Amino acid sequence: MLHWLLHWTHLLTGWQPDWAVAAEKITLRGSLAAAASFAIAVLLGPRLIGWLGRRFREPNRSDSAEIQRLHEQKHATPTMGGLFLIAGLVGGVLALGDLGSRYVQTGLVAVIGLAALGTADDLIKIRGSRRGLSPRGKLLGQTAIATIAALLIWQHQAAAGLPFPIRLPLVGGIPDMGPWFIPLAVLVIVGASNAVNLADGLDGLAGGCLVFATAAMAIVAYAAGHAQLAADLNLHRVPGADEMLVLCGGMIGGLLGFLWFNCHPAQVFMGDAGSLPLGGLLGLVAVVARQELLLIVIGGVFVAEAASVILQVASYKWRRRRIFLCAPLHHHFQLRGWPESRIVVRFWIASACCAILGLAILRLPVDEPSAHQPVNRTMAKTTP
Repeated sequence: MLHWLLHWTHLLTGWQPDWAVAAEKITLRGSLAAAASFAIAVLLGPRLIGWLGRRFREPNRSDSAEIQRLHEQKHATPTMGGLFLIAGLVGGVLALGDLGSRYVQTGLVAVIGLAALGTADDLIKIRGSRRGLSPRGKLLGQTAIATIAALLIWQHQAAAGLPFPIRLPLVGGIPDMGPWFIPLAVLVIVGASNAVNLADGLDGLAGGCLVFATAAMAIVAYAAGHAQLAADLNLHRVPGADEMLVLCGGMIGGLLGFLWFNCHPAQVFMGDAGSLPLGGLLGLVAVVARQELLLIVIGGVFVAEAASVILQVASYKWRRRRIFLCAPLHHHFQLRGWPESRIVVRFWIASACCAILGLAILRLPVDEPSAHQPVNRTMAKTTP
């Protein structure tokens, strides 16, 4: 909104003081979005937690009797705290984002759509005997929202004549995936959404890990949208991708505001109302920046959590043996006797390391030139 007001004021009146020019800078707007989202989340938190506590308390249910015993003191904790987190994110983006940006529009569509799906899932858990939406129904809802987001990005970038490459560090990559971009984008958004959801099992775990992963992807998206930085880091240039920095700033601010109340012992849980849209937005940032594979490294903790569930289910189905004491992975360490606070902090450290490693990978050489940097044939010729 601020960006829009300043832009139209300049067009209509020609008035643009120095402070207005500075206020339109993406880095400043991203920082202000983080501050605004944090403030909104912290101010709304106490009132909403009280309201949620009177209406929406999460029962302590688990397939593992030991995990249920360990979480006994968490019974009837208010849930769906992701609602005030998302409110902070959306409020910060609406105030400081470029609402004319297709990427910002797509991000808001994905966040609001997945938040609505997650809220429906949480309500069924709380008010019914079932444990939320059926896995098939939940996956279909996520896929539908992710497909809309992927098509919006595809339409925008295709209209601008941009290719859809995928980059492999040290190896090179596919210069243009063509229409295969759409299923890949859907896979990344849905996969990230579910991975974050699986990690949301201990106080502050998912939120803290998301702060590090989102900060790293914000840097990547900003670099992809910046001509000089994209060239220096051998990234595919995506004009406008740097605007995702405002969305990431809003997400980080909202997460910090939520962690104010979610740190151990938690006053409120995030619920699917928060984990599904936040994970989906993280995946969307990677898709916009054309760094889907890098997200595997930056979001390594979430990948490990999801992989532990997949491996556990597959092993039990085919071998009738379990690999872990309990899945997702954080429950395995709980059953090994680690205190909850130790697990959370160590997962935060692992997430920070994954973020640093992911950013370091950007500096690795690539054998093949990226699609936006054609080889200079004149310079490539050997001198006779």
